Amino acid sequence: MSVEHTDPSVAAIPVAYDADIVVIGAGPGGFAAALQAARMGARVILVEKLDMPGGVHTSGLQGAANEGVGGIHTELMERFGAAGYIYCADHESHPDWAGNPLSHYERMKPAGAEFARLTFNPEGAGCVMADLLHEAGVTALYGTLFVDCVIERRAGNDRITAIIVENAGGRQAIRGKIFIEGSGVGQVAAAAGAPFVPGGGPQPDAADWDGVARPIPGGLLWTMSGVNFDRLARHQRDAHDPELAKTIAEALAAGDIPDGLYRPRMGGGNAVYGSAYIGHPTLDMSPISTDGTYVFWQNAPYEMALRMDQSGEDQSTATRLLRSFVNAEAQFLKKYAPGFEDAAIASVGRYVGVRDGRHPIGEHVFTLEDARAGRSFRDAVTRPMTKVFHWDGFQPYQFEVPFRSFLPKGIDNLILTGASLSFDYKALFMVMRNFPWCTQTGEIAGYAAALCIDKRIGPKELEWREPYF
Repeated sequence: MSVEHTDPSVAAIPVAYDADIVVIGAGPGGFAAALQAARMGARVILVEKLDMPGGVHTSGLQGAANEGVGGIHTELMERFGAAGYIYCADHESHPDWAGNPLSHYERMKPAGAEFARLTFNPEGAGCVMADLLHEAGVTALYGTLFVDCVIERRAGNDRITAIIVENAGGRQAIRGKIFIEGSGVGQVAAAAGAPFVPGGGPQPDAADWDGVARPIPGGLLWTMSGVNFDRLARHQRDAHDPELAKTIAEALAAGDIPDGLYRPRMGGGNAVYGSAYIGHPTLDMSPISTDGTYVFWQNAPYEMALRMDQSGEDQSTATRLLRSFVNAEAQFLKKYAPGFEDAAIASVGRYVGVRDGRHPIGEHVFTLEDARAGRSFRDAVTRPMTKVFHWDGFQPYQFEVPFRSFLPKGIDNLILTGASLSFDYKALFMVMRNFPWCTQTGEIAGYAAALCIDKRIGPKELEWREPYF
């Protein structure tokens, strides 16, 4: 059997699978969508380009654990904990951590303040998630690249009839009735022809940089084991070297640090999260998985304006450059930084993370103004929830999210999840793209898709009446 399509090159592609629901991407959103839909009895195919579910939190090494927020997210945290994969670093295990300028998350806390940083072992968590999908009957295709959509053109809204993928079996088609966008960068929505706003976020003005529009830089995470943080902290105190500026200067003078590894942070009022992403002047680390293991950030140079979500060349450039930086930083730390003498690279993320991908335009585009106004929606998928938005001095807002923000314009059988929801940049970035929320949106999408299969209707015909969370 082959795909019916006017393009003869597509028509010749064999159909390898036929399902009720096809999910593209197994990050938190795609994972939860596939799991929920399968548990409701739908035939589900899940396509994932890497070797396990979890996206940036497993393959990308983020590993951010949280208190359960309900549903599948709570189940995941409980399963991770039961397997021994959740680790807690706190003020007792890391007395010199809060307020430390090398800390990625706790640097702004008062020195010695109480804190608790929960993480999960990314590799172990990916195994748990894969087992959950298998238990539910999801057909998960790992090592499988999404290539394109086969579209049936219609008046009003077009329809996806199949997707084209590539894996060890060659180029294949997967037919479905409903498709779920779990790529995290709006890849499926764009391929289907849905309108979208390019990612990248707000740009600096000329006073901040040079007035050239650039996206927020992507980042590569990596880990080292065997780190003696107590010894590092003693050096920071005794040598009066809190940011390792003296240590870095010594290595620079010896030619042991390449250009670009430690670069100044961008200044000015419009630098988006400049303290974390725009520039990398010092070590940037956080405890993860077990004692003595830390995750580190490498960010693509802002001035290169790389768009990894839309350019294969940019993606390759970022991967090559950041892996080079990982190697250089690890060598520097072992040679110069006290506490790293016996440390070793434990893992490097399988891909460079994109911090802000395409924003599909949906039947409703959720904006920061919706949150500020605390707007209610007749098709709310959530009860009023409170989130803290950094745009207004970390002001908390209470609001609902409508189901229409899950539905892209122009396509009648595609449901969005996670970072690919129909949200504007300010409503999404650093607030609504975290592990708990992405998992919740995936569960909502899977629930909606399975309901549609049962009722034999499309997602835009579904009357959403009660909040799910």
